[in-house]
Amino acid sequence: MSTTENNPLAALHQAAEAVRQQLQVNAFDAAAVQHLADFIEAQRPTLKPDDRQGVITALGCFLGECMVQTFGGQWAAGPDGSTGVGIGGQHFFNPFYRIDQQLTHGLQESVAAFFASVPNRMEEKVQRKSWI
Repeated sequence: MSTTENNPLAALHQAAEAVRQQLQVNAFDAAAVQHLADFIEAQRPTLKPDDRQGVITALGCFLGECMVQTFGGQWAAGPDGSTGVGIGGQHFFNPFYRIDQQLTHGLQESVAAFFASVPNRMEEKVQRKSWI
């Protein structure tokens, strides 16, 4: 068994690094996310349905790692068991969902626009329901 089979975090980092190299960007930052959004737009018309889930997984790892390194987040499991990025102990974002949204809807669901909105989203208070 390889270390990535034993350590899901290592697999996430490895996938993110592979995408970083493919995109030819130097860091996991806002500029890299803009390259990612452009890359998704270039791939959308030719992406085969059989390849879609693999693309979402790989690109989601990259987007998530950009969030981890830029906003001080960490890879975590969400309340529904999904994998995503937790930030500040109160916010959870699913980068795979964001990739899927741009693949499906185009630039109106741009990962770059989402990424730019994260600081504002983190300022919002998480509303807890006080009723049952």
